[in-house]
Amino acid sequence: MKRLLTVLALGLLFNAGGQAAGFEARERLPAPELRASDLKGASKTLADYRGKVVVLNFWASWCPPCLREMPSLERLRLKMAGRPLEIVAVDSAETLEEVSAYLSRMKLGFPVLLDADGSNTRRWKVFALPTTFLLDAEGRIRYVLTGPTEWDEGEALRVIESLLAELPQQGKP
Repeated sequence: MKRLLTVLALGLLFNAGGQAAGFEARERLPAPELRASDLKGASKTLADYRGKVVVLNFWASWCPPCLREMPSLERLRLKMAGRPLEIVAVDSAETLEEVSAYLSRMKLGFPVLLDADGSNTRRWKVFALPTTFLLDAEGRIRYVLTGPTEWDEGEALRVIESLLAELPQQGKP
C-alpha cells in the first residue's frame, strides 16, 4: 500500500501544474474489470453502466488536482442530465471514513466507488491521480487523460460529445 501511495504521489508531482496535456486516444479495447463498492456497500461493476458513455475518474481526497476538478465533474453531470452519460468516481486506496469526510464538504450527484485496497487502481494501471478513462457504450476504453481538467468545457466536453454522437439516436427513425 505504501508503494502504491508513493507512486501516486510522484505522479501527482508531475501533474500538479493545472490542465492536463490532452486526451490519449485508445484502440477500442475492452476495459479491465472493475469491482468496487459504493458508499452504501453495494457492489458495482462496469456492466452496471453498459449502454452509456462513462467518465471513470480515479481520484483521492488527499490529491489537490483531483479536488480542483471535482466541481467541474459535477457541472458536467448537471449539463448532461437526461443524456446517456454516467460519471463514476473511483476513490483510490482510502477508507470510507476518509472519503465521507471529503464528501461532507463537496456534494456530488454521481456515484463514488471505493477502491480501498487499490486493486482496481493497479488493474487499470493508474500511476498518477487524477486519471480518467472515457468508455464508450460498449465498455471499451476510448480515451485516457492523466491529470486534471475542466470537464464541462473545451477539449473534455468535445471528446465526450463525440462519444455521445456515436450512440443511436433514441426515438428517431
